[in-house]
Amino acid sequence: MRKTTRLKQLLAAPEILIMPGVHDALGVRLADAAGFAALTAGGYGATATLLGRPDSSQLSLTELSEMYSRMCDATDLPLLADADTGFGNVTNVARATRLYEKAGVAGLFIEDQVFPKRCGHMAGKAVVPTVDWLAKIRAALDSRIDPDFVVMARTDALAVNGIDDAIDRVQLAREAGADLLFVEAPSDVGQMQRICRDAGGPCLANNIETGLSPLLPAAELQAIGYAAVVFPVAATYAVARALRDLFTTLRDTGSTEAFLPRLLGFDEFNELVGLSAQRKREAAMQEFAETLAARRAAR
Repeated sequence: MRKTTRLKQLLAAPEILIMPGVHDALGVRLADAAGFAALTAGGYGATATLLGRPDSSQLSLTELSEMYSRMCDATDLPLLADADTGFGNVTNVARATRLYEKAGVAGLFIEDQVFPKRCGHMAGKAVVPTVDWLAKIRAALDSRIDPDFVVMARTDALAVNGIDDAIDRVQLAREAGADLLFVEAPSDVGQMQRICRDAGGPCLANNIETGLSPLLPAAELQAIGYAAVVFPVAATYAVARALRDLFTTLRDTGSTEAFLPRLLGFDEFNELVGLSAQRKREAAMQEFAETLAARRAAR
């Protein structure tokens, strides 16, 4: 089954889809091994890990599509990818959609912020006119090759213009054909309930630890009416905390011995990244070549 088709099935299922955020191929392997059914990757973690900078439109289309290609090579799971504001106008959106499909992602989302954008939970956001955003959503839908490729419409209008405008925008995005809807940064459960009730299509919740929205477990979000929930930055925050503690320990003690209980072992890590499977493939190819050569020599 294609990854795109699988993602659509998961979004349509009665049970809410939980997608952890990943920011590199190693995180992809870890999330895959943990048993998740789908993944997401956003510009926040990508900018932090690739540049060590904040989420503010600093990565190009090619940088992101190449990163997504490496992630998709590391898993058979569907991945929902961040296309920021579309990298320009409708022509740029069409190219982004084609590149993301080639990278192997199962879907993308486009937001309505003014370029350069900010993380959805940061202050000072601004949004483009509704018609400009809708044109980008339609461009992504029209340019996708696979009809099951998921296009999610994200609006940040709630923090700028209020919830009425945000709901109006996602309703129009649904009419334009968007498969999934995302109103960023609701501040309370009441807003979440209204979004799911009035949006007109399946909605995604965004769990940002210490962000603007209530951090609710998946079961509660499902009861509210959400079809999916992402945890886009938890892994990035966890890695940052772990590395900070590790480097502090090494600096203060001159050793990592005290940190050993929190580290994977040499063999365990090699198994995680697939070393034994790689060695088996190498041995099988070598055996094939030797057998073929021996047959030729025996003629």
